[in-house]
Amino acid sequence: MAEKPLRPDISSLRRRLTELEAIMADPATFGDNRKAAALGAELRFTSKAVKADDTLNRLEKELAESEVLANESDPEIRRMAEDEIKRLTPEVEKAREQLVRAIVPPNPDDSRNALIEIRAGTGGEEASLFASELLRAYTRFAEKKGWKHELLSLSHSDLGGVREAVLLVEGEGATALLRHEAGVHRVQRVPATEASGRVHTSAATVAVLPEAEEAEVVLKPEDLEMSVARASGAGGQHVNKTESAVQIIHKPTGLMVYCADERSQLRNRQKALRVLRSRLLDLTRSKEREARADARKTMIGSGDRSERIRTYNFPQNRITDHRIDRTVHGIEQVLEGDLDELVDALYEADLRSRAEAITRPSA
Repeated sequence: MAEKPLRPDISSLRRRLTELEAIMADPATFGDNRKAAALGAELRFTSKAVKADDTLNRLEKELAESEVLANESDPEIRRMAEDEIKRLTPEVEKAREQLVRAIVPPNPDDSRNALIEIRAGTGGEEASLFASELLRAYTRFAEKKGWKHELLSLSHSDLGGVREAVLLVEGEGATALLRHEAGVHRVQRVPATEASGRVHTSAATVAVLPEAEEAEVVLKPEDLEMSVARASGAGGQHVNKTESAVQIIHKPTGLMVYCADERSQLRNRQKALRVLRSRLLDLTRSKEREARADARKTMIGSGDRSERIRTYNFPQNRITDHRIDRTVHGIEQVLEGDLDELVDALYEADLRSRAEAITRPSA
């Protein structure tokens, strides 16, 4: 006997939708913007699930009626009913899949701003130059999405590449879409400095952290060791003449943040604290998951070329994401911010995986 297709029960979501509608109708709800935003996101999620369930209920009812009519004695009625069954059967399956996907709870971090940390990995100056291209790609992607972005930290290499950068991206769905960029990005190409024309392989690492709110991570003054110095590298004469660079060490964990992007010491301090809070939040969650190391380190590995999630092959003008076995062409366009095809495919693959985990029968 064939196994009956899974039919999620969303009666609890229907009850919650009624509650949320009443809460959102109360003007007092909007006295706390953060809470109102969270409730609004929950309302959108719950409404989507209920609508998907309504659609599936309607189609299942039509299919059941057609199956009854298919047993009628009138040949014309039977023929029409069979045609309806052929039409409705795939629609019911599609609606059932949409419902299953709609009940996947959103990651609580998806509505947060995203901190993208980019570091040069294996490959020397070529890795630094590639890291700078990744930084530009994410910056341009944010601009095309209409998201705000701010460079919180930037350290240049000798040839103008990027040793390390932290980019803050502010916008609806930023973390949800960008989280899958975390990992080692491998590049294969002929460096500009290579006289023999030999293809080199190098790598850059990317970590994506949800930005922590001040109330979530309390930084005690006695736990912080702060020092200032003259900034070095690119940035203009003013930066190098004043002690604007800020380094903060969180003594209990040993986490260190350095920021020299701004001329103002105060601004650099504020930026460094934002990065530190997010790293501490990430570290705390990693310990809660009983991970061996924090999630950021898990994302980026050691920076070795073998630990890659994606390969950018310039001679063949192709990019391959090894997690979903997806290949796209047009490297220059992707590095100009046209990341939608890859980002959307990864988001969909993750959504499907979580939906299957929710609906998979227990052993």
